[in-house]
Amino acid sequence: TGTAVGIDLGVASLVTTSEGEHLANPRHLAACAERLAAAQRDLSRKKRGSARRRKAVARVAALHAKVRRQRLDGAHKAALALVGGYDVIVHEDLRIANLTRSASGTLAAPGVNVAAKSGLNRSILDAGLGVFLTILSHKAESAGRELIAVNPANTSRTCARCGHCAKENRVTQAEFRCVSCGHAAHADVNAATNILRAGLALRDAAEAA
Repeated sequence: TGTAVGIDLGVASLVTTSEGEHLANPRHLAACAERLAAAQRDLSRKKRGSARRRKAVARVAALHAKVRRQRLDGAHKAALALVGGYDVIVHEDLRIANLTRSASGTLAAPGVNVAAKSGLNRSILDAGLGVFLTILSHKAESAGRELIAVNPANTSRTCARCGHCAKENRVTQAEFRCVSCGHAAHADVNAATNILRAGLALRDAAEAA
């Protein structure tokens, strides 16, 4: 296609591109939460070793399997759309294990805002960011596309227009407004633009070396 794109991964949208496109995050686990909770409560009441408990275990496993299939299907479709539309795809080099580290912390360093962080951890896992990046990597390789991973540090705080970096630039989860030049944009689109530029700079540096 001769085109390049930067993508910002998140919870509100699974993927936001530097061109302003948002690929939805269906949150399959959240959608199934009530049924799963009911099935797990039913399981907890069953006597160990009984036939009814085995059936209850199977119901819980089936619900989890359904969520996994839905998540995989969504990831395949999103990755296919990107690979079909762009020759170069730049993404954040995310460490999912670090992002979802225990909110409670340790005895020596207990966590803060534990409830909020636990909720964010569940949302990150529900989005399946790690699964998506794995599938995107496979599809990009198969299609001969170039995939570039960049350090995500400050991509959400830096103005894509003037380069000013400040935490105050991120007004809300969705709104970005630079305190230096006044540039306003969707926060994830602004981040995706920074991600694209960082990736192209890495590629140019590698070619020049």
